[in-house]
Amino acid sequence: MRGLVRLVPALLLTLGATTASAQREIKFAPYAVPSSGTIALSVRQDVPQEGAFAEVDAAVGGALRRAVTSMNYRGERDRVLDLGGVGPYERVILIGTGNEAATARILEDVGGWVGQVAARSPVKRVEILWPGSEADAGAHLAFGAELGQYRFTKYRQVAANAPVLGEGEIVVRTPAGDAAGSTYSAQWRPVATAVKFTRDLITEPASEIYPESFVERTREAFRGVANVRIEVLDVPAMEKLGMGGMLSVGKGSVRPPRLLVVRYDGGKSGTAPFAFVGKGITFDSGGVSIKPNDGMWRMKTDMSGAAAVTGAVLALAGRKAPVNAVAIAALAENMPDGGASRPGDVIRTMSGRTFEIMSTDAEGRMVLSDAVWYAQKQFKPRVVIDLATLTGAITTALGDDYAGLFSRDEQLATQLISAGEQSGEYLWRMPLHPSYAKDLESPIADIRNGAGRPMGGGAGHGAHFIGSWIESGTPWAHLDIAGMAWREADPLPTSPPGAAAFGVRVLDRYVRMTTSQ
Repeated sequence: MRGLVRLVPALLLTLGATTASAQREIKFAPYAVPSSGTIALSVRQDVPQEGAFAEVDAAVGGALRRAVTSMNYRGERDRVLDLGGVGPYERVILIGTGNEAATARILEDVGGWVGQVAARSPVKRVEILWPGSEADAGAHLAFGAELGQYRFTKYRQVAANAPVLGEGEIVVRTPAGDAAGSTYSAQWRPVATAVKFTRDLITEPASEIYPESFVERTREAFRGVANVRIEVLDVPAMEKLGMGGMLSVGKGSVRPPRLLVVRYDGGKSGTAPFAFVGKGITFDSGGVSIKPNDGMWRMKTDMSGAAAVTGAVLALAGRKAPVNAVAIAALAENMPDGGASRPGDVIRTMSGRTFEIMSTDAEGRMVLSDAVWYAQKQFKPRVVIDLATLTGAITTALGDDYAGLFSRDEQLATQLISAGEQSGEYLWRMPLHPSYAKDLESPIADIRNGAGRPMGGGAGHGAHFIGSWIESGTPWAHLDIAGMAWREADPLPTSPPGAAAFGVRVLDRYVRMTTSQ
């Protein structure tokens, strides 16, 4: 599995702590090797005597080299070694980078692992040493550290005598010094802020985040952000527009559905916007086609697509990207009361097309049928990209290493895969076979929302269903992020255990790539 990390016992103990932690402030300073304290540095494969490692090793009379040799540490990619009491240093944290060049991706991963260790440490100051002259190295290290140190501790009770963890500062020391802070503040801190907002939304229980409260949290996050307009369609508005897909999913819940539209106008007036559309099922019981209890708690994360697209626009607006973009969050709670939709019902959508419900647990594609249609008709976008925790089938196929990418547009698919590689949110191209249309034929409606009989290809069927609401000539991609929304015991450098906010960074990088900024 990509990102697998082998941790020495000392670090396992650090990351296993259960007391609450706080966010550290990120600071910048010129490159120098401190004479004491807690320091973090990267090492290449086989730990060559170079860079910060060589300087620190010389300062401690070779004790650092003796320590790594005794622990058989070789600087493998993503292997972390946390050493205590090396000479005058309270701790020395080593991050392996393997044989790979020091790209932005590597720098962010180094920072991410430091952030994860720092979040579980009682020391007040952790200093990252990077003597290299790579462009924007300090900003990328800081971005990774900010993402890696994320913790959600809102509901944890902390004992009065418990150590205070994760408070203080992370100081990034590079040759650029304080100047690195300007790049970070302008370009990367807004993205980190958006990721945190998205992770918080996903992590909250469904009793706290439902369609109406999702809207209010979004309004709060965008308060004071320039060039942003927020519109919310309630039930009467959706009824007027004929959004049967949205309304049918929300019928079984006492919490009414909402279509949330966040528009950011940072580009030239009249320029077609990027349209990001997200599945926002704030809790998915399966409806009448109810799910088994095992793992149902995780269905609070079924709004991860909506949270990610909203977070992506927050990132673009926060860094003042010179583009126009719109996030559309299709928000509903899928519950099984007496008014809920049933298998066999036929639903008419905003487009006029109908679908037959084969399973009320295939609700994400139902709300997205109206949401992607609304995006096209209302905004005439340059591209439509939808994100959804859509199918268990994609998790079976790709695990938690890749999100599934479905698209009939070769250029768009290529761009998104590249953006995934740059951001660390990896995508794998999946097929949209013509046979899926036959599989979803209905005898009484234009299409079915599922195959109606046991067969494979569930992720492809879901993608085909959504794509059938995309007008000819509109570039479109569907990202099935079901396996990527929540990480358990296999953290990635910049995604600690819990909500990943997958999608925010890949969409941000995609916009940067396609607009050359």
